Amino acid sequence: MVERLLNAYKTVRADLLSACEPLSHWKGELSNSALATATAISALVTCEQEMQRKHCLDEDAAAKIRLLILAGLHYLATQQNEDGGWGDTDRSKSNIATTMLVRAAFQLTGVPAHPENMLPRADEYIRQQGGVRGLRHRYGRDKTFAVPILANCALAGLIPWRRVPTLPFELACLPQWTHRLLRLPVVSYAIPALVAIGLARFFHAPPLNPIFRYLRKKSVERAIQLVKTMQPESGGFLEAVPLTSFIAMGLASSGYADHPIVKASLRFLMHSVRTDGSWPIDSNLSVWVTSLSVNALAVDGENLDELSCEEWLLEQQHLQKHAYTGAAPGGWAWTDLSGGVPDTDDTAGVLLALSAIGRRHVSLKGTPMSEQISTAVTAGIDWLLNVQNDDGGWPTFCRGWGKLPFDRSGSDLTAHAIRALHAWYEHFDSIEGPPTLDRELRARRICTAVERGIEFLKLAQCNDGSWVPLWFGNESQQDEANPFYGTARVLMAYRDIGKLQSEEALSGFKWLLAAQDIGGGWGGSGRHIAKGSPHRSSSIEETALAIEALLSHPEFSSDPSVQHMIHKGLAWLTDAIERNSHEIASPIGLYFAKLWYYEKLYPFIFATSALARAIQAFSPHLEPHHGTARNRISDATPT
Repeated sequence: MVERLLNAYKTVRADLLSACEPLSHWKGELSNSALATATAISALVTCEQEMQRKHCLDEDAAAKIRLLILAGLHYLATQQNEDGGWGDTDRSKSNIATTMLVRAAFQLTGVPAHPENMLPRADEYIRQQGGVRGLRHRYGRDKTFAVPILANCALAGLIPWRRVPTLPFELACLPQWTHRLLRLPVVSYAIPALVAIGLARFFHAPPLNPIFRYLRKKSVERAIQLVKTMQPESGGFLEAVPLTSFIAMGLASSGYADHPIVKASLRFLMHSVRTDGSWPIDSNLSVWVTSLSVNALAVDGENLDELSCEEWLLEQQHLQKHAYTGAAPGGWAWTDLSGGVPDTDDTAGVLLALSAIGRRHVSLKGTPMSEQISTAVTAGIDWLLNVQNDDGGWPTFCRGWGKLPFDRSGSDLTAHAIRALHAWYEHFDSIEGPPTLDRELRARRICTAVERGIEFLKLAQCNDGSWVPLWFGNESQQDEANPFYGTARVLMAYRDIGKLQSEEALSGFKWLLAAQDIGGGWGGSGRHIAKGSPHRSSSIEETALAIEALLSHPEFSSDPSVQHMIHKGLAWLTDAIERNSHEIASPIGLYFAKLWYYEKLYPFIFATSALARAIQAFSPHLEPHHGTARNRISDATPT
């Protein structure tokens, strides 16, 4: 058993290390996205046509745009599923949002579809899913993505503009702090889309009341200027292809094709395309996957100094108030690119990584951490403390914005924040300098914040004992939620703060054990399949997360049934790695507004962390001793 674990660990660890970039960080690789590709095509078509009318596009650029459009259409034609629809990735089931966007892209270009029955099959799929009504049902009260999709369809002539709901773009002109009080129908990150799509709706179907029409028109230039201040240097809003595409097509179709916002967005889209003609949903998750990788390797005592990630992570901290969300200095975003916005999950991940690096540095050298780390960590801790919601949980970007998806407090975010704060609370003595009143006050604030976070997790726990996350999903589950990921992440927080015997943790462990698939893995649809969903196998990612959480079960060493299920899970995981199945990532990533993705590094990261803990649990003589994992594993003699 241990020999197989060691071999599987060496495999995934080597694959993870080999993916490290020369500048000592991980860039990762996001999946191609049919949804992002469709929106990019629609934006390119709209911008090219409108720019030609305004004579602000030279022929060379126009020719390049047309080639990109044709390559994108060819990619989309290869991705249609058997049911006639498209999924967000090449491993995703069809959904009405992506299918409507693909249909609009083909309609806008006017390029004959091949094969000939491709678009009729798409139309039939859309009809079966309820058309516009089905799309609105998918997103409920949240208009963040539903309205841009309908606007895209209206631009293509598939629906009349009057069927596109109006968006109050003029409200974006009010002070930023008022946005959360207004309960806008979009989430915090979508203000630029609110303006661009709201303006397109106003331009193509203006209000019938002349007074109202005049008043709204008075706000147009100011709203557009606001969007300009939010656009990053790269041109890509949040580095997200769909969001940037919607903004570009919305403004271009409203008479602003020659505006700097549209030109910068166009440059971003042309730069972001891949060689196969597709676009990813976002540029990269480099900060996120780097922090996850460092934390996974730290489990086994990896010599993190050899990786030299510390300086790179410190360089990614946002030190200015962010123009996009108004986020205070001190946080980290998911990417190293200019379109990133500080958020809870990434700030917590980096703080945990810096804690792992710092603890090892202190234990080996016996000296406090540098002033640079101390300053960065203090600012990061304050950022997390200040973004905590009144309900005790942590949101993604902005405190107190609302209850729409991706703005409300989340179990996964809260658990991650608790772990990060607790890690530094335990190691304040490693921060350079003598104890100060500020440090003591901050320590007390951390204690209070963690207690409030635990209370939030108690209330957020489902009746069956599971927790549902915000940022990860599972297409085969009811409501496409991912309780495997959420429950595992929360249990890791209970592990770190020493509350494994609590009623909530025990209930979570019970659910996680019961959720194991017959074959031994987690994440499949064998026991929890949603009505009408196809069968889905267990995944490396969800199985690894479940195993890591269960290895901290308070009855792990005394309950044979718990040990048996963990052994069964490890057997499934090692067998999958021996078949190289870890090289095929699963679409469990849930991006903004129910947009699916998979990330190449997730299986490597989660399996590395889980197997390192399993080796420690089953082979005490292989406990970390602050050497490199490379030497320790190669010299070990399995028993």
